[in-house]
Amino acid sequence: MDIWVKAGQLMLSLSILVILHEFGHYIPAKLFKTRVEKFYLFFNPWFSLFKKKVGDTEWGIGWLPLGGFVKIAGMVDESMDKEQLAKPPQPWEFRSKKAWQRLIIMIGGVTVNIIVGVLIYIFVVYAYGEKQLKTADVSHGLSVHPYMEKYGLKSGDLIVSLDGEELEDALDANVEIMLRGKRKLKVKHEDGSFSTVQLPEEIEYELFQKGAFPIFGLRHKSTEIESLTASKSFDEGAFSLAEEDILYQLDETKGSISVIRESDTIEQKLPSGKKNEIMACFPAYQSGLRPQDKIRQINKQNITYYDNLQSALYKQRGKDVEVLVERAGKELAIKAHVSEEGRIGFLSKSAPFVDEKSMKQVYYSFGASIGRGFWKGYYTMHDYAAQLKFLFTKKGASSIGGFGSMGKLFPSTWNWKIFWLNTALISIILAFMNILPIPALDGGHVVFLIYEMITGKEAPQKILEYAQYVGIILLLGLMLYANGNDIYQAFFK
Repeated sequence: MDIWVKAGQLMLSLSILVILHEFGHYIPAKLFKTRVEKFYLFFNPWFSLFKKKVGDTEWGIGWLPLGGFVKIAGMVDESMDKEQLAKPPQPWEFRSKKAWQRLIIMIGGVTVNIIVGVLIYIFVVYAYGEKQLKTADVSHGLSVHPYMEKYGLKSGDLIVSLDGEELEDALDANVEIMLRGKRKLKVKHEDGSFSTVQLPEEIEYELFQKGAFPIFGLRHKSTEIESLTASKSFDEGAFSLAEEDILYQLDETKGSISVIRESDTIEQKLPSGKKNEIMACFPAYQSGLRPQDKIRQINKQNITYYDNLQSALYKQRGKDVEVLVERAGKELAIKAHVSEEGRIGFLSKSAPFVDEKSMKQVYYSFGASIGRGFWKGYYTMHDYAAQLKFLFTKKGASSIGGFGSMGKLFPSTWNWKIFWLNTALISIILAFMNILPIPALDGGHVVFLIYEMITGKEAPQKILEYAQYVGIILLLGLMLYANGNDIYQAFFK
C-alpha cells in the first residue's frame, strides 16, 4: 500500500509540473500567433487515452507517463514531422517567427518551472514556517562522522563559523562544505576550547567517495536495538529475502518470518530446513544480539550517545568487537563482527535529539516569505548544479536513479507540506535539466537560436534533424540507465 501512496504523490507532482511547463511553451507561442497542434500530458505513441480538438489544438492524455509535450507547427521536435517541414514555411509556423520570438517560446517552459518552484517555496514558508537551531542554542555539540577525526573534528564539537561567516542553522555546515566551497571552520570543542580547522580544497570528493556524509548531525542517546537488518539476500522458491530487509518478527511456532521492505511488512513461510541459513543473513542475530538490547560498551568503551557507538564501530571496521549489552536488567557480553562500512547489522530505536527543545519554529510575514522563497529557490538550483560533479565519479555514476529514486523522496503517508516541498525541488531540477545544451531538450534548441542571433544565419534543417536524433538517443539511453539502476538496486543489491 505504501508504494502506491508514494507513486500517487510522484505522479501528481510530475503531472502538475509537466502541464505547467508545457503551458510555458504554449502561452508565448499563442502570443506570437504560432499554431500549437497538440498539447499532451504524457506521450501517446500509437494511441491516446483521451483527446479532444479545440480550435487548432488537439488536447490529450497519453498512456506513457514519461513527461508531456506541445507540438508546435513548423518546429523540429521529437515528432520529427518531416512532411510538414518539407513544405514552404507558413506565417503561423514556428520557423517563420523572428529568432527572439522563437527563443522566448523555447525558454518559456524552463521559466515557468523556476517561477513555480519559487512560488511554492514562498507559500510553504509562509504557511508552515521553518524549524531552525541556532548554533548558540546547541548545548551538547553535534554528532560528527568518525571519518572527520583525521581533520581534528569529533562528536561533541560545534561549528561556530565557516570562512568567517556565522551559520544561520547549526546543521548548515553540511551543505556549505559539500556544495558551497566553505573550507575554514571555527570549532568549539566539547571542553569549551576553540580551534580553527582548514579542510582541503577538494574535501567534498573525498567525503563522497568514503560515504562520510552527512558530516554533522544532532545527537541522541538511543543505543537500544529496535530491529536487525539483513546483509545479504536469500531466494528459494516462493521465499525471498532482500539485502537490508528489516527483521520484524521470527515466529518459530508458525515457522514464518516477517520483514519490513520499503515500508511494507511481508510475512513468509520459512522453507523447510532453511531457518539457520536464512537467519545467517542477519549478522547481528548470528552474533546473539536481539531487539531491545541496550548497548552499554564496545570493547570496554562506554557508550553514552549513539554517535559514540558509530565512532567505536567505525574504528573497528572489518574486525570482531566485544559488545556489552543490557538485556532484561542483566549485562551480557557478545562478540560481533563489524562490516567494512562500520556496522553490525541493526537499527536503533528512535529517540528525541538532546537539543530538540532548543529548535525554534520561525514564522515569516508574507513579505519576508517572498525573500525567503527566492533564497530557497536560488540555492536549490545552485546546490543541484553543484552536486552534478559527483556524477563523474565511479560512485556517483552508479548512484544515478530514475522514477524509483524520485518516488523515494515522498513519504509513505500523504503529507502536503512534504509534497509541495518535493514538487518545488523537482520543478527546479526540471528547469535546470531542460536548459542543459543537449539536443532534444529546450537548451539544445536555445543553443541553435543563440547561434542564429549572433551570426544572422539559421542552422541548416538537416543539422537540426540530426541533432534531434542524437539528443533523443542520448536521453533514452540515460533514462534506461537511470531506471535500470533503480531496478538493479531494488533486486540485486
